[in-house]
Amino acid sequence: MSAKIESPVRLAAETWEALFRAQVAVMRRLQAGPAFKSLALNEYDVLFTLSGCPSGWLRQNELNDHVLLSQSSLSRLVERLEKRGLVERRPAPDDGRGVLIRLTDAGRELQKTIGREHVRDIAALVGPALTAEEQRELLRLTEKLRASVASR
Repeated sequence: MSAKIESPVRLAAETWEALFRAQVAVMRRLQAGPAFKSLALNEYDVLFTLSGCPSGWLRQNELNDHVLLSQSSLSRLVERLEKRGLVERRPAPDDGRGVLIRLTDAGRELQKTIGREHVRDIAALVGPALTAEEQRELLRLTEKLRASVASR
């Protein structure tokens, strides 16, 4: 009996597809959960990203680097969040075209509230599927892949 010979290209493609399909399945389940009844997942992603800014302010183009939205979609989403009182915008002082964004107190509180429930939902999905050792290995591998892609 001969071993199946697998090309590196095919293996990479199958690995990527498996990772992508798993991510889509998890994201769909999380989006349908109770944590995202008051705020869409992509809106939460913006609040979450802003919550991690040490200065409180982040340039909109830098925010765009961290979320999975086009620049125009992000601009419209930020406008909606601003109308809801969850973020505020101001012109960048050193760049007339730049825009700075930060969470309002209401945005910070909503992010924390949703975040606590979101983390519990993630644990409820991932915990039964993967052992703690498998979770650490998946974390190591995905961080390694992201670092490799970012360095290119």
